[in-house]
Amino acid sequence: MIIKDMGLVDYGATCLAMQDFTVNRGAETADELWLLEHHPVFSQGTNGQAEHVLDLGQIPLVQSDRGGQVTYHGPGQLIAYTLFDLRRLGIGVREMVNRLENSVIAMLAEQGIEGYSDADAPGVYIAGEKLASLGLRVKRGACYHGISINVDMDLSPFLSINPCGYQGMKMTDLKSLGCALSMAQVKQQFVAAITQQMK
Repeated sequence: MIIKDMGLVDYGATCLAMQDFTVNRGAETADELWLLEHHPVFSQGTNGQAEHVLDLGQIPLVQSDRGGQVTYHGPGQLIAYTLFDLRRLGIGVREMVNRLENSVIAMLAEQGIEGYSDADAPGVYIAGEKLASLGLRVKRGACYHGISINVDMDLSPFLSINPCGYQGMKMTDLKSLGCALSMAQVKQQFVAAITQQMK
């Protein structure tokens, strides 16, 4: 697995780069994990319904080819894009979702925080509040997009949408949970956790 730390990047350009990578990858292409943050943007998934977008304000809304509904990305949120060949790994999309969720849950456990997943609403939650959101797209047996983990960010834009299509969904971040890990430390811990999950 090749790990790329890409910093703060544009959402649309990154999506195009993921599509290009996936379409052009071959049977021997190494899987890649892209770690990054996005400039403020709302992304609407392929199942997205307009009624879940309440008030955009000055933040752009971009159509995405991932699954799921609308969410928000911004600085202070770690995004891990998983460009993995599921066919080669011998797993399906549901199993990939489980491994992403379990990576975050394991990372939280290291900090003494109890996270959990919900089979009906993908992501990772702590005491009813959502910390991590995910959405994937599979093309030719390989997946892209991935998971976003709220580290230390302005959560107020989430009030402008029904996050992931759930009215009144409360969002949280690691800082609000009393976890003082830096973005660099969260990246390091997530890489360790997902590496363990993908064995």
